[in-house]
Amino acid sequence: MDTSTRKKYFWLLAAAVFVFLFLFLGLSPFNTKGEPREAVVAVSMLNQDNWILPVNNGIDMAYKPPLFHWCIAALSSVTGAVTEYTSRMPSALALAAMTLAGFLFYAKRRGVQVAFIAALVTLTSFEVHRAGTNCRVDMLLTAFMVISLYLLYRWHERDMKGVPWVAILCLSGAFLTKGPVGMLLPCLVIAVFMLIRGRRFVEVLWKLACVALASCVLPLLWYIAAYRQGGDEFLQLVLEENVLRFLGKMTYGSHENPVYYNFLTVLSGFLPYTLMALISLFTLRYKGCITGKPRQWWTRFKTYIREMDDTRLFSLLSIAIIFVFYCIPKSKRSVYLLPIYPFIAYFLAEYILWLVRTRPGVVKSFGHIMSAISVAVGVAFIYLGCGGSVDALFSGKHAAQNMEYAQSVAASSHNLLSDGLVLLMLAAAVSYIAIYSRQQKFDAKGCWRMFAVVITLYMAFDGVFAPAIMRVKTDKYVAERIAELVPQGKLYSCHTGQTSGNPMRQFTVNFYLGDRVVPFDAEKPASGYLIAGEEEAAKFTSAHPGYTLQQVYDSGHRSCDDRKILRLYRFSKGQPPMTP
Repeated sequence: MDTSTRKKYFWLLAAAVFVFLFLFLGLSPFNTKGEPREAVVAVSMLNQDNWILPVNNGIDMAYKPPLFHWCIAALSSVTGAVTEYTSRMPSALALAAMTLAGFLFYAKRRGVQVAFIAALVTLTSFEVHRAGTNCRVDMLLTAFMVISLYLLYRWHERDMKGVPWVAILCLSGAFLTKGPVGMLLPCLVIAVFMLIRGRRFVEVLWKLACVALASCVLPLLWYIAAYRQGGDEFLQLVLEENVLRFLGKMTYGSHENPVYYNFLTVLSGFLPYTLMALISLFTLRYKGCITGKPRQWWTRFKTYIREMDDTRLFSLLSIAIIFVFYCIPKSKRSVYLLPIYPFIAYFLAEYILWLVRTRPGVVKSFGHIMSAISVAVGVAFIYLGCGGSVDALFSGKHAAQNMEYAQSVAASSHNLLSDGLVLLMLAAAVSYIAIYSRQQKFDAKGCWRMFAVVITLYMAFDGVFAPAIMRVKTDKYVAERIAELVPQGKLYSCHTGQTSGNPMRQFTVNFYLGDRVVPFDAEKPASGYLIAGEEEAAKFTSAHPGYTLQQVYDSGHRSCDDRKILRLYRFSKGQPPMTP
C-alpha cells in the first residue's frame, strides 16, 4: 500500500486514540490505593518544591524512580493543581505513543490493514486499556520498552550502523520510570534476536553493552542526587524494589503468585478478544497436528523459527523472553506483562484477518455477542434512568452497595454526555445486529463494524458507568467533608506498623486532602485529629493509654483502600479532648 494510504490510516487512528483515551480521563475519582499513591508523589513534589526525593504520606519515599511523577507534576503545574485528569494523562499519552508507533512499525513491514487492526486490538484489550487510563507507572514503562524495541529493530535493519540515540533515550526513560529492568529487558530481547539471525556474539555484546551503558547516564545522575538526599535509607529502598523483589526476599508481602498466574492474567487481559479466540477453537481442524516423536517436533520447530521472517521472529521473541523473565520472580502482577501485549496484538490481528477470510462466522458471532452485551447494558441504563426498580435483583451482604451503584447510574442519566454515549453504543450494536442478522457475507467492513461495537462499549463504560460506580466507591467525598471540619494543619492515621515495611496508608483520603495525613507513630503529637476505622481506634487507645479519643465525624463509608468505615476523631494526651 502506498504512503498516502498509510498516512490516511495513521491520522484516522490518531483521531480514534484521542477520542478513546483523552475525553473521559478525569471523570472517575480515585477508587483504589494504587492511583492516589502515585499521584500524591507529584503533590509532594509541588508542595515541597523538591523534584528529586520528596517525602509523601508523612514519611514515605517514592517506591519508584521519578519520571512518571515528574510528568504528572509538570502537567499539573500548567493546570494549577494535581487532578485525576493530569495524574492519568502521562499513562494515556504513553499508550497513544505506543499505539501509533506500533502502527507505523507494522504498517511498513506487514501492511496497513494488519497494523491498523493490531493497534485497535491493543487499544481495546482490557489490561492495556486499564493501564492506559490509570495513574500508574506501568503504562509509561511499557511504552518506553516497546518503542525502544521497535527502534532497536530498525537499528538492526541498518546493520547496527550509527548510534541509536532515540532508542537510548527511551531506554533511559524506562530506567527512570521503574528501574533497570526497563533497560535490560529490551536489550536482552534484541540481543537474542540478533544472535539467532547469525550476528557475531562479540559484535552484539559490545554494541549493546555500549547502548546499555549510554542509557544509564541520565538515570545515574538522578540516583546520585537522590542518594545525597536519602542516604542509606534510599539505597535500601532501591535494593528492595530491584533485587529483593526479584528474589522474593522483600520485607513485606508483594504479590507472590504461582507461574500459571501469568498465563491466566494474559488470557483475562486480552478480553474481549480471548472470547473470539475461544470460539474459533471449535472451528479448527486438529487431526494430524501432533505427529511424530518429541525429537521430530523439536526439529520442525527449529526449522519453523529459521524460516520465519524477521518481523514475526522479533515479535515472537519479544513475547517469549519477556513472559519467561517475569515467570522467574515470586512477585507477579498482571501489569508486569504489559510489554508483550502489542506483539501479541500483532499476531491476533493476523489471526482475525485469517478468520475473516476462512471462518467469517467466528468474527461475526463475536460481534453479535458484543452487540448483545451493549444492548443489554443500554437497556439497563434506560430502565434505571426512567425510575425502574432493581431491588429484587440484589441480595446478600453486598446488596446495599449494589443498590448504591444502580442509583448512581440512574442519577447519571438525563445528562447530555451520558445519554449521548449510551445512544452511540446502542446505535453501533443495533446496526450491527440489523445488518448481520440477515446478511450472510462477512468481510472487512464487518470487521470494522465489529470494532465499532467494541469501541463504543468501552467509551460508554469510561464516560458513563465507571464514573457512576466509582463515585460510590471513592473516599473523595469523605476527604472533602474532613477538609471542611479541619481546613488546615496535619491529620493523622493510625495503622499499625506505620514506620516500617510496606504499611497501609490512607492513600485516597490523603491525596484529596493535599498530602496532609501523617502516621501518628511518626510524630506522636499531644493533640490533633485522627482518621481511623473503629477497629483501628480501639487499637490506638490500647497502644497509647495516655491518650483519649472523641469521635467528630462518622462517614458511614467503607474506605476503598482498606474497606474500613472511615471516622474522624479528635485526640489529646492526658485529658479528654474539648468538644469542637
